[in-house]
Amino acid sequence: MAAALADGTTTSVALTQAHLDRIAAVDGAVHAFLHVDAEGALAAAARSDERRAEGATASPLDGVPIAVKDVLATEGLPTTCGSRILEGWIPPYDATVVTRLRAAGLPILGKTNMDEFAMGSSTEHSAYGPTHNPWDLDRIPGGSGGGSAAAVAAFEAPLALGTDTGGSIRQPGAVTGTVGVKPTYGGVSRYGLVAMANSLDQVGPVTRTVMDAALLHELIGGHDPRDSTSVDQPLPDLVGAARRGAEGDMSGVRVGVIRELTGEGYQDGVLARFEEAADVLVAAGAELVEVSCPSFVHALATYYLIMPCEASSNLAKFDAMRYGLRVLPEGVDSPSAEDVMRATRDAGFGDEVKRRIILGTYALSSGYYDAYYGKAQKVRTLIQRDFAAAFEQVDVLISPTSPTTAFKLGEKLDDPLAMYLNDLATIPANLAGVPGISVPSGLADGLPAGIQVLAPALADDRLYRVGAALEAELTGRWGGPLLDRAPALEGTP
Repeated sequence: MAAALADGTTTSVALTQAHLDRIAAVDGAVHAFLHVDAEGALAAAARSDERRAEGATASPLDGVPIAVKDVLATEGLPTTCGSRILEGWIPPYDATVVTRLRAAGLPILGKTNMDEFAMGSSTEHSAYGPTHNPWDLDRIPGGSGGGSAAAVAAFEAPLALGTDTGGSIRQPGAVTGTVGVKPTYGGVSRYGLVAMANSLDQVGPVTRTVMDAALLHELIGGHDPRDSTSVDQPLPDLVGAARRGAEGDMSGVRVGVIRELTGEGYQDGVLARFEEAADVLVAAGAELVEVSCPSFVHALATYYLIMPCEASSNLAKFDAMRYGLRVLPEGVDSPSAEDVMRATRDAGFGDEVKRRIILGTYALSSGYYDAYYGKAQKVRTLIQRDFAAAFEQVDVLISPTSPTTAFKLGEKLDDPLAMYLNDLATIPANLAGVPGISVPSGLADGLPAGIQVLAPALADDRLYRVGAALEAELTGRWGGPLLDRAPALEGTP
């Protein structure tokens, strides 16, 4: 699309209108968007066309439209985090990544659906209804960023932003056949991201190709003085790494297969596609090494202690006093502030959010802090040490992204533990702060599967080199991008 804009084949207004038309045609079935800003997107597109006519484009992606997960603050556009407690809230400022998108000239199509406050693995916990997987509308698109992944998979947006706290970009990428990247923690600004778990959250790209992800990552990445967790170092050459990878030469690259993230609990078809992808790397010249990270078996339990603790603290600010929903308790003539808070939080938060607040508050309570939260932080250190030891032996690590393909809507809603197990392979990267990418590895039983590549902190370029090499060979076998094989949505063009 950027090339077509550059050579005058199309205009940003035409591209943006085409995507708005596509949203109008299919989003009733997919429900990827919570808010569509047609007027704002077309106005931004017109400005892009004016810049191009004057020979003053703002970036390589100037004029290419994008969708943004509804957990990122957007000035003048609703930001609900998929929750009733923020219904109708319009931020007075932009998140840094949104500021960078606007400065780069990308028209923002709208805000995408998500699990409430990013708590979920299926986008079924949105207060505004679930998103459906474009491959099979009866299945989940992953979570919490299923809206962004579904929008890209359904061709409603060519690019999207997501956030990844325990796999919420990579896992939706795997089950929708898209590319999802979790950058190094601190490599992309978190300013303006409504936090669930400050030490885990990270903004990243959701795209259809590895090169698209590299281009978008370079636009949004880099130091931000407004974010105290932002890393004050320049990004590596991500686009260059993707170009080198696409040439298919993996000579000298040592690739570690994580023993603890394969085998029992993984769908047969998912493992078969993973093994085929690993063989592709060997054929391209890479050396495959089995690596053991023994502490990874405790990652799920560790994450589901640390994350609820941070979430319960972060969500305390939704108190009905300053902004968002306010509910007055019934039958109380002169309610106190505490009465209003209780009534508002009861009405405004969904079951999964309440579950995690209760878990986190319990783990942080007097007498239990050391036994639960303190011990989880110690195990987190062990996981970080496992990564450090592994990266002394290899350049990157690989595993399946998700243990299974997309499951049926409603299948795991009543079993939180079964839902949490979908993040089994993605969680370790968030606990350690290392970057990861999910690239489509093929179809398992007719549904997309993904392969995950992990690299050391600040070595995000390795993701793009290996990811592009995988993509080049695998899409060559399919005869084109995996998404080109996606079934047409019923009743739509």
